Amino acid sequence: MNTSRLSPAWPASTVANGDDTKEPGPSQESAAAARFNFGTLGFWFPWSRVLLVVAAALFTYIALLLVLAVCLLSEGQRLYLHWSHKTGIVVALAFSVTATAILSDIWSKEWKTLLLSLQVTAPFLHVAAVLLMVILSWPIALHFFRMNKKVRQVAVLGLYLSVLFSLYLVPLGMYSPCIKEAGTLGPAPTLIGHRGAPMLAPENTVMSFEKAVEAGGEGLETDVTISYDGVPFLMHDSTLKRTTNVADVFPNRTHLDASMFSWAELQQLNAGGWFLLRDPFGTVSSLSEADCSQAQNQSVPSLAQFLEVAASSGRLVLFDLHKPPYGHPYSQSYINTTLQVVHAHINSSQVLWLPSEDRDLVHAVDPELQQTSGEKASIQELTDGHITRLNLHYSTMSQQQFSKYQSVNISTNLYVISQQWLYTLAWCAGAQSVTTNSIHILSNINKPLFLMTPEEYSLMWILTDAVSAFLIIAVFIFHWWRERGLPFWSGSRQTHENGPYSKFRTELSDVWSISSVIVRPDLRSAPSSPSTPHLPTITEE
Repeated sequence: MNTSRLSPAWPASTVANGDDTKEPGPSQESAAAARFNFGTLGFWFPWSRVLLVVAAALFTYIALLLVLAVCLLSEGQRLYLHWSHKTGIVVALAFSVTATAILSDIWSKEWKTLLLSLQVTAPFLHVAAVLLMVILSWPIALHFFRMNKKVRQVAVLGLYLSVLFSLYLVPLGMYSPCIKEAGTLGPAPTLIGHRGAPMLAPENTVMSFEKAVEAGGEGLETDVTISYDGVPFLMHDSTLKRTTNVADVFPNRTHLDASMFSWAELQQLNAGGWFLLRDPFGTVSSLSEADCSQAQNQSVPSLAQFLEVAASSGRLVLFDLHKPPYGHPYSQSYINTTLQVVHAHINSSQVLWLPSEDRDLVHAVDPELQQTSGEKASIQELTDGHITRLNLHYSTMSQQQFSKYQSVNISTNLYVISQQWLYTLAWCAGAQSVTTNSIHILSNINKPLFLMTPEEYSLMWILTDAVSAFLIIAVFIFHWWRERGLPFWSGSRQTHENGPYSKFRTELSDVWSISSVIVRPDLRSAPSSPSTPHLPTITEE
């Protein structure tokens, strides 16, 4: 392809908008956390895992306290919380607030993931919520029938029934793309390996892309930087610190931009040892000895090597293109240099061209490139820009928008999706492809995990509500019957020595009372007097 029409003086611009212009998804949370820590402190530490472990421990502790409280309240016992538990609750609350604030600042966009997860899990969360209301009916019914005042009874029962009926009606306004009529599900999204197969090999290496092809990937995604002497090579980060041994080979240049190294210097670096040492996804132990040996010997690949892997396997390619810093010899001609390599090693129709700089000129020079945009826009703007594919963050997922774009032959790729439930949601929503770290896992999914027809969901909804209503009514009837059969009334009002409720004495408390009384032996043998009878003196140990 002739590129003579491209001027070497390209306008200044920033990194092409692609999969790293936004926050990393939760599917790569541990790796993202490690990279954040490495870039900030200079060493690796999976602090997100520590937060999750601590949060799980505190949540379990609070949950056990709640279970114990419900058990005690269900038998009418008063709660006396020890000071150590009070301290534990305060610590748990403080940790929760602090951790939430930190994660909200670092991954603010990831809160959208919670809303997306509800689209998949809402039908099942509804069942869990109704089950919780059934469990709560036991202590609520018990105290309802032991309350002194009608006002309190009405308030408690009214609040409980309001929540219960609201849960019963929630499905009327529930939306899930995974509730579909039979036969309306589209084909599974094709898989694009995010920097290859980074869970099976060091990212952005030839081995990683070969593993992605072997796992069934239909496309390969990477990041391209221009060396100081004009050779496009693969590197995601702005520096070489994280994914190479530059600190050992060039200890005084670790903070330099990756593009400030010549190709000969880059070839001296090892790009695989860090993967075995850091184990960013916790998958190294599952690799064979041969794979570990191969990973250890990986080097920084050139764009040409990457394209040859894609061309020989017939895979699509998608890449971010980083602009060299000011003063770099190719800071104004990096796009032209990249295009020359593309034309020399792969068919243009296999390339999803993501850089937005001078897109019209690039399209005029090579109309076979699949122009890909990293931003949503109106259909008119997309068609005017010759866009055939959108590369969007998964948080923008919308079934309606996917259908609208597909109607004008604009397909949608979502990044970075590596969890099965998220892939299921993208499939049900109609995404045509996804960029993923776990290509070897998602390629084995043959059906969405939570797919059901409207009829199946209606049946689940009706059965859940009917069974729960029967159980709740049975619980209230049982407590009404039990309370009527127990002597809680003194005159015309209930009595409770320490509060507004009647004290319920269980068999266990009666046994404790009997076993803890002692009759003084010196009085047991004393002669009885008809006028002044001697009663045993009862003392508690």
